[in-house]
Amino acid sequence: MHEEYQAKRDFTKTKEPQGNSRKGNDLCPIFVIQKHAASNLHYDFRLEISGTLKSWAVPKGPSIDPSTKRMAIPTEDHPIDYAWFEGTIPQGEYGGGTVMIWDKGTFVNINKDKNAAEISLEESYQQGRIEVRIEGKKLRGGFALIKMKSGKMAGNWLLTKMKDEFANPDYDPVQSETLSSESGRSMAEIAAQES
Repeated sequence: MHEEYQAKRDFTKTKEPQGNSRKGNDLCPIFVIQKHAASNLHYDFRLEISGTLKSWAVPKGPSIDPSTKRMAIPTEDHPIDYAWFEGTIPQGEYGGGTVMIWDKGTFVNINKDKNAAEISLEESYQQGRIEVRIEGKKLRGGFALIKMKSGKMAGNWLLTKMKDEFANPDYDPVQSETLSSESGRSMAEIAAQES
């Protein structure tokens, strides 16, 4: 399931999980957003779907302003246990740099068809439209991921905040929330302590 993920990494050099220790839970799926200072700083948005973490790199990070659309570039599936990874990836290795667990929690699928019947997460992913309600420490409420099907950006997705009680156009969590939701550390502290 994670052949592409494993092929890109040398586990004798990186502390990233190989992907064998945790199983998914379809009844209470998890999400994680990892702040990743690789060659370019970005935020990895990951949703548990069908026993794996479907993953997108979001260069500007998530917004809670419904009028703001964030580019979300799909990356390889990651194993479930990657949601617990916070530390450094050695320079020269794939994704070399510091990784922070910026936010983590659970989510529910809220995607429905025109007859108001629930569409499974796997089917939503295949159709290119995912709608979830997340419960994190920093982010809450509805978010949508929509795949672009035409134009020069085809194949990439857009991440947007849905209009609900947690939307706020006047607050930027990426600028305001700078510490790990798990360890309370800054990126500099993680880099210093995990190298």
